[in-house]
Amino acid sequence: MSLSAVPDRVRVRAPGKINLFLDVGSVQDDGYHDVASVYQAVSLYEDLVATPADDFTVSVRDETGAPIPGVPLDDRNLALRAARMVAREVGYLGGVHLDIRKAVPVAGGMGGGSADAAAALVACDALWGAGLTSPALQEMASRLGADVPFSLMGGSAVGTGRGDRLSPALGRARFDWVLVIADGGGLSTPEVYAELDRLRADRRPDIAPRPEPPEVDPVVLQALRSGSPDLLATALRNDLQEAACELRPDLRELLDRAGEFGALAGLVSGSGPTLAFLAADATAAQSIEHDLSAMGHRARHVSGPVTGAKVMTR
Repeated sequence: MSLSAVPDRVRVRAPGKINLFLDVGSVQDDGYHDVASVYQAVSLYEDLVATPADDFTVSVRDETGAPIPGVPLDDRNLALRAARMVAREVGYLGGVHLDIRKAVPVAGGMGGGSADAAAALVACDALWGAGLTSPALQEMASRLGADVPFSLMGGSAVGTGRGDRLSPALGRARFDWVLVIADGGGLSTPEVYAELDRLRADRRPDIAPRPEPPEVDPVVLQALRSGSPDLLATALRNDLQEAACELRPDLRELLDRAGEFGALAGLVSGSGPTLAFLAADATAAQSIEHDLSAMGHRARHVSGPVTGAKVMTR
């Protein structure tokens, strides 16, 4: 690789995601589940700045610049692992410091850690002038975690297998959402899946896996193509929602009140506990955001789809 004319810092922005649809199959022998999901990248971003360093280090702060308790700063950090992966791939012998500003909630079901990893892949490739191809970055992303490839891709996409086999979903119409970032800490994805398995073992017919492999409801894709939030509202589904609500009963109470403040529908984002409420348009979303904030919730109006991890020029 050539290190000529490479920048001394690179800033990359990567979006969080919402699972508009998540069909979870039965647990497999290896403890994992096959899924069929529809992802949408939304305008809540992680910002990562990569600068040259002697070693591989990372700092993580929230939007105000305050440190975030509980986020690992060693090789358990997915972004740091991504940086080391790029260095091995291209034979880079130096290090890098990653400074991450997080807006996506930690352990919130929106893929914030995956967005950090995708941003690190893109940033290190640019910082070191590696010139890795998109397929090469996608392959590395798939080794880091199921949600990382989508964080690179962005937009709207169907994910199958473990969620990392992606195909773009047609349609670029804007959808407006209001996120409620739940207080009381995040939810562990493995714990939510384990709770789903426990509920299914109790023979809950409403959340039982179907006998055939997981698949996406065509109505979701039709809604994305047509740009109809009303149609999309009828098809939103998350098989992890009941498990998340069992672990956090406060989530169910707010979801049940979605219509009271004008949302077309609401669902748990991924493994939770972040909630996503679909609005008819931007004006309706602003009203919902205001009402939820007045109720004491941390609410945020976002829209999607947006692009995946990309280098920022400013």
